[in-house]
Amino acid sequence: MTIPFTHWPEELAAEYRQQGYWLDRHIHQMITERRHEETPAVISDEQQLSYRQLAEKSDRLAAVLQSSGYGRGDTALVQLGNVAEFYICFFALLKAGIAPLNALFSHQRSELLAYAAQIKPRILIADVSHPLFAGKQFITELRENVPQLKTVLLRGTDDPIQNLSAQIELPLPASFQPTPTAPGDVAFFQLSGGSTGTPKLIPRTHNDYEYSVRRSVEICEFTSQTRYLCALPAAHNYPLSSPGALGVFIAGGSVCLAPDPSPTSCFDRIGQHQINTVALVPPALNVWLQTLHDYPVLKDKLTSLSLLQVGGAKLSESIARRVPSELGCQLQQVFGMAEGLVNYTRLNDPAETIFTTQGRPMSEGDELWVADDSGQQLPAGQVGRLMTRGPYTFRGYYNSQEHNMTSFDSQGFYCSGDLVSLDEQGNVTVHGREKDQINRGGEKIAAEEVENLLLTHPDIIHAALVSFDDDHLGEKSCAYLVTQTPLKAVAVRRHLRQQGIADYKLPDTIHQVDSLPLTAVGKVDKRALRQQLSQTQTLSTQPQSGRLI
Repeated sequence: MTIPFTHWPEELAAEYRQQGYWLDRHIHQMITERRHEETPAVISDEQQLSYRQLAEKSDRLAAVLQSSGYGRGDTALVQLGNVAEFYICFFALLKAGIAPLNALFSHQRSELLAYAAQIKPRILIADVSHPLFAGKQFITELRENVPQLKTVLLRGTDDPIQNLSAQIELPLPASFQPTPTAPGDVAFFQLSGGSTGTPKLIPRTHNDYEYSVRRSVEICEFTSQTRYLCALPAAHNYPLSSPGALGVFIAGGSVCLAPDPSPTSCFDRIGQHQINTVALVPPALNVWLQTLHDYPVLKDKLTSLSLLQVGGAKLSESIARRVPSELGCQLQQVFGMAEGLVNYTRLNDPAETIFTTQGRPMSEGDELWVADDSGQQLPAGQVGRLMTRGPYTFRGYYNSQEHNMTSFDSQGFYCSGDLVSLDEQGNVTVHGREKDQINRGGEKIAAEEVENLLLTHPDIIHAALVSFDDDHLGEKSCAYLVTQTPLKAVAVRRHLRQQGIADYKLPDTIHQVDSLPLTAVGKVDKRALRQQLSQTQTLSTQPQSGRLI
């Protein structure tokens, strides 16, 4: 049994194999080929795993799942933080042919229920340190919504049957053999940062993802000496594959886990473990720079750092120029998407290219162009919609035919919703997005999702969520509300929390207005709302059309 997905056309698949992009390898081979090495693969506060231990522990868990009757065609919903078990479970599920969906640890009830409704998981792997899994209530709700869910494994539980660590340590049968899905079939699902209310899922195959990581390693020059700090959420595509932890495993280096990207969490770890590579989002970099400005002596902890990658949101040129002098390391800009395409500035690029662009596609197989509003190609330097296809860019969202019809053109080029320009050398500069999405410090917020939840409040008649610029996070969110009676911001946020969404999706600012501006076709004119916000200069200034609450 295989999971259905949109395949690449046969002629392109044949070309990708002929060009050596697709090698028909499985993702788990990144570690199984190093299963006799005792060098550290994963370092966390709780444990250190060599490549041998990582391979063996994932073998054991895969064998447990196989013996329980799980395999190809099955799915798993996983929510683990930056812990070694994340990688053990990821590789174990792939070895057993089970396609995981890795939710972020910040996700709450609303997100997990939406993911489960789409993939119908038979397996749940989570952590009791997450509030949702501290008791049995949410698991009961999940089972009621997804009757297919049979097995629950929890990190940190006292229940010996559900204890994840206990299952990982069971003896490995001598007859164990991995049973992964075929290299050209779905290996796992990633989460889209898209703008629609229902989270869209991205099926990734072994072939396309393995190539993406392998090529990233070549460009970023990861080696067995690479010591990579994973401080962003481990489940994010960026710290997983660009080159991320998987790239480190291919190269034979070491991944050190931090709970978050704050200086408090990272600086000591960088010094202790002689970290030389780290990936950050712009807001985290801003905090690092401010901390070093306030406490210059802390720079002594960062002397081992040689490469800083920044992605997830556009990095301002002024901040980019500060990195080499203030952090004492090389800057590399990364612009990618879970749907596939990844752009890097090269390590030997001129400084101006590194400071002012978001890099260029990593593969010669990437096809990239910029479209105007009518779908015609624009010349270099002009801003338009990014269009792309290639050997690691997907061909369709999972079980989302209607959305796929608007996300791809007739030639299979994916429209990401990003507004970009290309220079003569093919370097990308990001100018914004046309999709209704807010990028809050690298965390993507679908406006429609939050709006729909706002409208479940009995006193809210209309709702619109828009972005505004913020020096620290890049963008924040503002909710415009038309209400029957006056509402306080604390009541609105309390209502959203009760709906079970992640805190980063809560509106940063809320305006109560008498009406929302409409376009000629009767839709909410969000451009007008954004202009109104920008004209206020500061959010403490009351806009003419309403009152700040």
